[in-house]
Amino acid sequence: MGKLLEVKDLRVSFHTYAGEVKAVRGVSFELNEGETLAIVGESGCGKSITSKSILRLIPSPPGDIKKESQILYKDKDILKMNEKELRMLRGGEISMIFQDPMTSLNPTMKIGKQIAENLIVHRGMNKKEAIKEAVKMLQMVGIPNAQERVNQYPHQFSGGMRQRVMIAIALACNPKILIADEPTTALDVTIQAQIMDLMKELQNNLGTAIILITHDLGVVASIAHRIQVMYAGMVVERGTTDEIFYNPKHPYTWALLKSVPRLETKHKDTLYSIKGTPPDLLKPPVGCPFASRCEYCMEICKEQMPKPTKISDTQEVSCFLLHPNAPKVEPPQGIGGKL
Repeated sequence: MGKLLEVKDLRVSFHTYAGEVKAVRGVSFELNEGETLAIVGESGCGKSITSKSILRLIPSPPGDIKKESQILYKDKDILKMNEKELRMLRGGEISMIFQDPMTSLNPTMKIGKQIAENLIVHRGMNKKEAIKEAVKMLQMVGIPNAQERVNQYPHQFSGGMRQRVMIAIALACNPKILIADEPTTALDVTIQAQIMDLMKELQNNLGTAIILITHDLGVVASIAHRIQVMYAGMVVERGTTDEIFYNPKHPYTWALLKSVPRLETKHKDTLYSIKGTPPDLLKPPVGCPFASRCEYCMEICKEQMPKPTKISDTQEVSCFLLHPNAPKVEPPQGIGGKL
């Protein structure tokens, strides 16, 4: 598999009345053709900012992508592209599904016209051809009576159907990369499963690489090839899906896995939650960002940032517990296995 996308030392800040919020702090990763990379972590960890930076959708001001950052698509730096190049990239080469389809779709435009716009701009179709292709796209994402539905408005669709329309718009021009930002938020569990199955099926048919942004580890278990865990604007652990589920090494990854309800959870069992709150990124901690909430925190964790430690060719963890002189700590009971 060839390398499609490479993000190097991505740093994004927001300038506010209170000071500079360092939202993303040195994130690096690669995405290969036809694979799914999941970026997981709780709200506010920098997942969505990372994904929007790839398409340069960070408003400036107040947003500021630092000069040392690089986002290479097919070896060309997106951060140095002009407006014309960006227009061809967005929707044509890289598409994005946003969190809430109701706010992402134009309520005053028919669904067919919203899909057709992309086809007219990026594939040079005329209006008639584009509407005909829009019907095919709706059929492809599993919307019944597509011939009629193409002339309806967003409010006439259910939440799951609107999300399918968003996927149809995103895939209309056969992009090489699809960024899905919390694509199953606010959908019930049955529809969530259908949307994930649809994305997996379309990936198999079209060969599209996917970056999946989510806080729900249960969603990524069946679709992701690799996972990177983010906390306080940084990647604290990365690895294949099996490595993250069966052999996690970072206490934050343990805590995330422990937070997911399991089938064996009894009716009145107390669900696990991570104590404390994430650090204030106006004044990021000098040490490990998870130190104040970590059950295994040592003095060095508060004083220094741990360097990434390679566990295997694909797994890397930033934690002092992996130091040869650190006390041996076993993962909590029940951690290590698919959800």
